[in-house]
Amino acid sequence: MLEVVAVALIDNHGRTLLQQRRADRSHGGLWEFPGGKVEPLETAIDGLIREIDEELGIAVQQRDLAWLARAEDAAAGLVIGLYTCRRWTGAPQCLDAAAIGWFVPAAMLALPMPPLDLPLAEALCAMLAKG
Repeated sequence: MLEVVAVALIDNHGRTLLQQRRADRSHGGLWEFPGGKVEPLETAIDGLIREIDEELGIAVQQRDLAWLARAEDAAAGLVIGLYTCRRWTGAPQCLDAAAIGWFVPAAMLALPMPPLDLPLAEALCAMLAKG
């Protein structure tokens, strides 16, 4: 199984940052949580911290990451783990995507997403609704 990690950055207004995949990539044009593949000899958290720096140019700390949910496609050999984060250093930049944006839960669920990101978005919205 290919292990992928992603983060739901949540701002003080309850909005979540998503990024739009570049048109030249698989699922081009769809919106997803930032993140990426865990490299060999890397922990999931280390991979997530590295990916967020590479994709958004911000720093997150392990203590600020909280596990939320997992989505798996056994046929494709892919598993995505989603963490939440409410504190980071720097301003997110669009370094490796077509666009980034901040979305309230209802708007996030209306976006076109890759198949494994949708259940993660639903889990996030359920968590946010609980407060």
